Amino acid sequence: MSETAAPASPAPQAEAQAQAVQQAPQQPGGEASAAQPSGQPDGKPAYLAPPPLPVLEGPQGIRFDFNLGARVHVPERKEGKWRVILRDLDTGNILFHHEAAGATISSSKRYYVRFGIEVIDIGADGVERPVFQHEYDARGQEVIIQLPVGTLGDTLAWFPYVARFAEERGAKVTCLLSGLILPLLKDAYPNITLMTSEDAEKAEVPAKAYATYCIGLFFDDKENNQQPTDFRFVGLHRTAGYILGVSPHEEAPRLHLPDDSRPIAEPYVCIAVQASTQCKYWNNPTGWQEVIAFLKEKGYRVICIDQKTVHGTGLVWNYIPHGAEDETGNRPLAERARWLKHADAFIGLSSGLAWLAWAAGTEVVMISGFTHPTNEFETPYRVINWHTCNSCWNDPTERFDHHNFLWCPRHENTPRQFECTRLITSVHVINELKKLFA
Repeated sequence: MSETAAPASPAPQAEAQAQAVQQAPQQPGGEASAAQPSGQPDGKPAYLAPPPLPVLEGPQGIRFDFNLGARVHVPERKEGKWRVILRDLDTGNILFHHEAAGATISSSKRYYVRFGIEVIDIGADGVERPVFQHEYDARGQEVIIQLPVGTLGDTLAWFPYVARFAEERGAKVTCLLSGLILPLLKDAYPNITLMTSEDAEKAEVPAKAYATYCIGLFFDDKENNQQPTDFRFVGLHRTAGYILGVSPHEEAPRLHLPDDSRPIAEPYVCIAVQASTQCKYWNNPTGWQEVIAFLKEKGYRVICIDQKTVHGTGLVWNYIPHGAEDETGNRPLAERARWLKHADAFIGLSSGLAWLAWAAGTEVVMISGFTHPTNEFETPYRVINWHTCNSCWNDPTERFDHHNFLWCPRHENTPRQFECTRLITSVHVINELKKLFA
């Protein structure tokens, strides 16, 4: 079952284990490169690494913890040796069974497993004496859960599973996340400590952790060491439930808004048209204008709440659609949530603002073809054209290229490029709006 033991010096081996997690391919929400989440400076690790040695002390110099899997350190000895056994208590499987001295053993699986640890002293006389046994139990223990990137959708998608873990396990959870998103959640979840990675590192939080889990989308984890199942099979948000060993049932996060008053008196609909890569856009050239015209005929003001009025690369640029009122800009996320909370609907893409609208309790009309509907939260107003190429994002044979803004793995540089949304018509979107406004 591919557990690893390191002879001789324990510290270098443990460091290598932690480094393997840091450099594991990270692509949360499709916003990150293969080795580096979005918003991370070049060369900065995606996650805080645990201390080189396990942090908890057992008898006779034995150390252990569950920081990025089960870790057990057995000291050097002049005579005899140790037998170390790792078990999965829920399945009854023995994962590791080996004799060693002066070694640190780290499990290959770094997601939630209810590990059992057993250490047996094998004396020089060959007599075996059990000296240490521990069964994973996070009740009352310090647990770190890391959400490594600053992308809005990923954090909102994953956070309800962090809260579910804290409640079900009875753990003292510290969640590491972006400082830009932290204010939205902090007061809504007073039982969870929210910190940035930088603050946690300064406070030496990892040095006290019983367990650590890293949430992300691991594209190249063929051995399923970071996640029990490929995220493309279960969806962007539900993968966090699988990693943390809690129910994958979806649940919108709670938000705290310092001002939740209605921003304008008239009825309005919010839209967001920008995205981080062209395959996420609604590439129908007249789609937004026709939908906006329909909404205005119905008496709605149409408010664009994107961060940018224009976004793109090279010769390809995407602009705020004609007829929408411009509320773009670097605004606090709480202000965006305030606009969304009172909107009659949100129309957007598979992007962070759609997840924020879901969290704000707003009806979401989501236009997406490059993702399968199971990838996002359920909405009765999901728009996808099944007559065209679709769902490449959730195809394990297609590797997303963060550095290619025009990524279209099946039809790039052909007349069919981006047909998944280019062939979504305004009629299709308007029909969903008619259901909503009926």
